[in-house]
Amino acid sequence: MDRNEALFDRAREVIPGGVNSPVRAFRSVGGAPRFIRRAKGPYMWDIDDKQYIDYVLSWGPMILGHNDDRVTAALHEAVDRGISFGAATEGEVVIAEEIRKLVPSMEEVRLVSSGTEAGMSAIRLARGYTGRNKIVKFEGCYHGHSDSLLVKAGSGLLTFGNPSSAGVPAGITEHTIVLEYNNPEQLREAFAKWGDDIACVIVEAFAGNMNLVRGTQEFISTMRELCTKHGALLIVDEVMTGFRVALHGAQSLFGVTPDITMLGKVIGGGMPVAAFGGRRDIMEKIAPCGPVYQAGTLSGNPVAVACGLATLKLIQEPGFYEKLGGQAQKLIAGLTEAAREAGVPFCGDSVGGMFGIYFLENIPKGFADVMKADQNHFNQFFHGMLERGVYFAPSTFEAGFVSIQHTDEVIERTIEAARATFREIK
Repeated sequence: MDRNEALFDRAREVIPGGVNSPVRAFRSVGGAPRFIRRAKGPYMWDIDDKQYIDYVLSWGPMILGHNDDRVTAALHEAVDRGISFGAATEGEVVIAEEIRKLVPSMEEVRLVSSGTEAGMSAIRLARGYTGRNKIVKFEGCYHGHSDSLLVKAGSGLLTFGNPSSAGVPAGITEHTIVLEYNNPEQLREAFAKWGDDIACVIVEAFAGNMNLVRGTQEFISTMRELCTKHGALLIVDEVMTGFRVALHGAQSLFGVTPDITMLGKVIGGGMPVAAFGGRRDIMEKIAPCGPVYQAGTLSGNPVAVACGLATLKLIQEPGFYEKLGGQAQKLIAGLTEAAREAGVPFCGDSVGGMFGIYFLENIPKGFADVMKADQNHFNQFFHGMLERGVYFAPSTFEAGFVSIQHTDEVIERTIEAARATFREIK
């Protein structure tokens, strides 16, 4: 038994499932998770000191690579001033100004500590602003584990969601309408039926929790038009895509202005920082200005904000996103060619520094397509790559990420490992 397995056994005695976030348990792929001791650039090392090329990158935040010297310097400087104050700081103002500069639709910004907190707060705000209860979300999109969003679709189309987690009363999700991703016609039907009662539509313009699935221009534009027509708010969840797919977010690629935007991951540079923000008249419904209550003891933590602010400054260097996107494209092209040589059905896609790999003939358009992927092939690929020192997400339903430190040499090493792995797939 290696040290990862031994530590996993210990962990299961004191932590449910041995992990503090479910996908880390490797349940869908089997085996013991890797317990990471340190990381630098595009690499991580586990407690056995085995090196891995990392394509998870803390699920997206480490866009500069792990442990960037400039970010850690800012972090140490902040720690020296104090870890937490429970009071307002200049850093909160500066990072909010930086976010508004880069995402102009966020006229006012409220900092929180997690994407889940941003999601639940954005929906409460939308309901408080509109005075309505119903919300629309899409199958396969994940917006955090707040009760009203933990729903699955009913047996037919345009049905209200049923709870998909124990402990969530049906009464909480009865106002959640679940529709198919990339189906603008369903959106039209939903608004025709419930338009006057819908508080908001919440969407990932590029879904990342059913693997990477692109929203279509028609799909995103249709929801903007319908929300405007019926007085509902459009919430674009950019917790994963914000500053990851483009400097100005996914919304800039679609030319769509949300009413509320959710951010996370990259804005904290690996520290627990998230945010929601939008039009001034909407945001000023939040306490202490308005009647919608939201608060957080560690919101705007000075150390986390310093880390995020340093990251946001560095990603604005000239040519950053051209290089980042180019590396993701090289990775996908190389993996696709390696699979073709081995005769394994496979395809991939990328946008900015985010990518998806699919054991399918064609790139998926929604949740039903993703569910057709060959799980056995993915599991063989995952473990083969892991043995060769390449760490992908331990689930066929998760997107992957590259950092600016994933050089041509790192990408080529990955592709060479993939050639050998694909040849072993049966």
